[in-house]
Amino acid sequence: MPTIAIVGAGPGMGLAIARTFGSRGFDVALIARTKEKLQTLVDQLGQEGITAAAFPADVLDRASLTAALDAAKARFGTLDVLEYSPAPHSPVPGFTTATPSEVTVDNLQPQIEYTFYGAVTAARAVLPAMREAGAGTLLFTTGGGSVNPVPMFGNVNAAGGALRNWVINLHNELADTGVYAAHVAIDVWIGEGGPEGIPSATPEQIAPLYWDLHESRDQPEAVFNG
Repeated sequence: MPTIAIVGAGPGMGLAIARTFGSRGFDVALIARTKEKLQTLVDQLGQEGITAAAFPADVLDRASLTAALDAAKARFGTLDVLEYSPAPHSPVPGFTTATPSEVTVDNLQPQIEYTFYGAVTAARAVLPAMREAGAGTLLFTTGGGSVNPVPMFGNVNAAGGALRNWVINLHNELADTGVYAAHVAIDVWIGEGGPEGIPSATPEQIAPLYWDLHESRDQPEAVFNG
């Protein structure tokens, strides 16, 4: 049974992606900070006939993230797809937004640690086995600002842009290895009731894009804009 590991799993996009792959025969490894919230998702998926397990870790703690992915490999035997999309839904100490002219090393560094360094750590935990097998999928998610930055998120977009650059380059490096890497930029408000004038989409509308990328394996990037 193939397995997808979802880093940053939550009740929105993470659950929708888990259902998208799980309904197509995948087991699911869920990775996020809070064990109790993960267990709720495991139980929900289990009621839908999808085998899932929780592996708590903080992406800012690179050793714990690597350990969680190693534990998921031990539990399921293989990790065939990695999806990385941590998003702070509650306040995280040291996290603030800043316009480009307000960006400092101090308010940029946490964003880089969370968005970019966490992604690199996750990839390094799974990529060697994928290379050896000659198969695997690596999908990394950012907001639309990684492609078209907006001033109010100067530091957030800079970190997302760094991740985007690295993922597209990883895609180029892995060509003809059997391992596929791609960047997903979600350029809409996720969920109902977004700000006026900003397009929105539900996680259930967005999640099939991840399956399409995994299946087609022919583009380094997809931007979801409704």
